[in-house]
Amino acid sequence: MKGLPKIVLATLLAAAGAFWIVPDRAAAAEWSHWRGPARNGTSPETGLVASWSTGGENLIWRVDFVGRSTPVVFQGRVCANGRAGEGITRQEMVACFDAGTGEKLWERRFNVYHTSVPWTRVGWANLAADPETGYLYVQGVGGLFFCLDSRDGSVVWQRKLVEEFAFMEGYGGRTQTPLVDGERLIVTFANAGWGAEARPLHRYRAFDKRTGELLWVSTPASSMSDKNTQSTPAVLVAGGRRLIVAGNGSGGIYAVEAATGEPVWGFELSQRGINTSVLVDGTTVFAAHSEENLDEGTMGRVVAIDGTGTGDVTASHELWRAPLGVGFSSPALDGGVLYVIDNSANLYALDVAGGEQRWQLDLGRVGKGSPVVADGKVYATEVNGRFLIVEPGADGGRTLDAEQIRAPDGRRPEIYGSPAVAYGRIYFTTEEGLYCLGDPERPFRVEPGTAPAPPAEERSPAGAEAARLRVVPAEALIRTGETARFRAVAFDALGRVIGELPAEWSLAGLAGTVGADGVVTPDPAAGSQAALVTARAGGLEASGRLRALAPLPLVEDFEAVEPGGRPGYMMGYLSPFQVVELDGNRVLSKQPSPVQIHRHLTFLGHPDEAGYTFEADLRGSRDGDTLPDMGLINGGYTMELMGNHQRLEVHSWQSGLRMMQTVDYPWEPGVWYRMKLRVDAGAERATVRGKAWRRDAPEPEAWTIELEDPLPIVDGAPGLSGYSPTPVYFDNLKVTSNP
Repeated sequence: MKGLPKIVLATLLAAAGAFWIVPDRAAAAEWSHWRGPARNGTSPETGLVASWSTGGENLIWRVDFVGRSTPVVFQGRVCANGRAGEGITRQEMVACFDAGTGEKLWERRFNVYHTSVPWTRVGWANLAADPETGYLYVQGVGGLFFCLDSRDGSVVWQRKLVEEFAFMEGYGGRTQTPLVDGERLIVTFANAGWGAEARPLHRYRAFDKRTGELLWVSTPASSMSDKNTQSTPAVLVAGGRRLIVAGNGSGGIYAVEAATGEPVWGFELSQRGINTSVLVDGTTVFAAHSEENLDEGTMGRVVAIDGTGTGDVTASHELWRAPLGVGFSSPALDGGVLYVIDNSANLYALDVAGGEQRWQLDLGRVGKGSPVVADGKVYATEVNGRFLIVEPGADGGRTLDAEQIRAPDGRRPEIYGSPAVAYGRIYFTTEEGLYCLGDPERPFRVEPGTAPAPPAEERSPAGAEAARLRVVPAEALIRTGETARFRAVAFDALGRVIGELPAEWSLAGLAGTVGADGVVTPDPAAGSQAALVTARAGGLEASGRLRALAPLPLVEDFEAVEPGGRPGYMMGYLSPFQVVELDGNRVLSKQPSPVQIHRHLTFLGHPDEAGYTFEADLRGSRDGDTLPDMGLINGGYTMELMGNHQRLEVHSWQSGLRMMQTVDYPWEPGVWYRMKLRVDAGAERATVRGKAWRRDAPEPEAWTIELEDPLPIVDGAPGLSGYSPTPVYFDNLKVTSNP
């Protein structure tokens, strides 16, 4: 790349447009990130209240709302996510209110499915807001990821993380909060997909914040202790290199290049996954956990890490440590003091330079929300419905106000989120309502103000040599008959973008063609395929991934798949599923899990498929008194033959069993059954019909089970479901469009 003519360099830079980050003007002192404008739990606002009461003192407004996360406040709006509805109408929701009056501007509700997360943990991840576009980003507990326009709640783009990337969730419901970094949107979660992503690991992803295109995927850890964590990424600039730093399900803290996802360093901290978010101050990273430490049999630690290293920096770059069990609350930094809240709701003030404890203050019993420092006060929440205002001093903290919130029935509503500060007011959500606190005599004005923010991204200097290549998109999903265009983008040795390069392209695993412009055209006759798309340019090489899915009808009998393998186009939790020989035929088996987590889903069609019928043969086995559950997925609806219950069941939410309907259905192990599941979904309701019968018997004319859903799930990939403490087998899959 050295010595390129200016006109050529300008063309390359223009082609890489989505990768450039234009330096912002002074960042607004609003609350677009859940840890504030400087992403460190502080606000420059002054004149904030030191006391309030639910009876009216300094309570500007309160609205009914059920939330468990931190709101964002920007452009005159306060926006939050939570849950709404009762019974069959239960849904996850996002709503925006006028920050001055509390008037609801809009709300958007969406269904929860493909998840075991219980109702009380819906709405876990905090929203992320982008003042430049006005967009809101929300990661739902069931893997639905939305980009919404905060002005009216309309959907700008959406990704179905379960069906597209095999997003893994856990019953605990912990869900990671996204991070907006320039033109990128950083999202992290555990997944077990296809190809190189088949192994369950916690991965980091960067999407284009405007379009949802996947820019890169990074897998910095080689193991995973927990698939259920909630650490939010942060931005670190060290040695001219812009990094994304986050806690991982492996128990480590990892830094990857912001523009490429290239792993830079790792710090091994905990035996279990990290739930707190890291805090970056200059080149120092503060992190915390409350599980067992790796180097000794103690529980919990707060550490300061020098973020300028490379490789494994566990032994070389620890600056200090404090023996505290801070497992859920993320730190706040104000001047020379780091504030943390341990799991027992004790507020600690630690010296930033050496980690020494300055003082401790008891806030209650359970610490989950993170502290916020503003106007010389610490604002904090306690899970059992308490909101506290603390005056910190050099040698101790003094509680100025401790308000106990009560629900109408007298119970203490849970608070898991943190305060948000903007426009001279304090906003927070509870299980009982959304609150706005402030001085009623102070005029309300939407004034952006100024506050520190992460440094703007540096551009690669003219003439810089390309050190690595990335293919963008990192992964694409199309239907056969469509095309996908890939681009080769070069970066310098510090991970700064140089631009798009002309490349030589090749395909592996896909019948079709790829042009000199990176456009891939799959062969429609080859059916559903999965492939690597490789670019070579300037002596460098990189690959992107592509799945091309055939239109309906889909037919699969597994006879063309070698035993031990599986169809390459299948998505999600693939390791439990593999083709075996059974009674002279090749069938898909799902074996018991060695870690005793036996329930898994896998998908074999496009996530936007709609209006179809899925049928297949299924066979279970017995181990003593134990029988499996096995079934089909049509969009967001699952129909299963329940082994120990001896019934046929349809539901759309595994833990909540939303709209569950059952009929008694005795069935025998070792016998093949044919199952058929049809969904007809419109704008106002969906009709779900299912039947099951012995394969060696005629198909019954009547449906065995039939129900209507007033909150229809209108589309989704066909899939297989199995709870397999004993082996389950599938064969002769057929998906057809409804007449």
